[in-house]
Amino acid sequence: MEQLQTELKELIIEALNLEDITVDDIETDAPLFGDGLGLDSIDALELGLAIKKKYNIVIDADDTNTRDHFASVANLAVYISKNKA
Repeated sequence: MEQLQTELKELIIEALNLEDITVDDIETDAPLFGDGLGLDSIDALELGLAIKKKYNIVIDADDTNTRDHFASVANLAVYISKNKA
């Protein structure tokens, strides 16, 4: 799981062009939106596309749990590990 979390941090940095941030700067349990990493809805769309491309997993924007899946790197890792083919 730790490897997947690191991969996700790298994916976030790469997909969102966060040049001033390193993997170590992103806390696994910190919020990705708002007070945490400070991502916004456009970032969520780009991140969703990057996850689809890398892991072949579609995160349904209309799903009531989507906000929970995107809450932190830890939550995303759990969701991806459960849904990977």
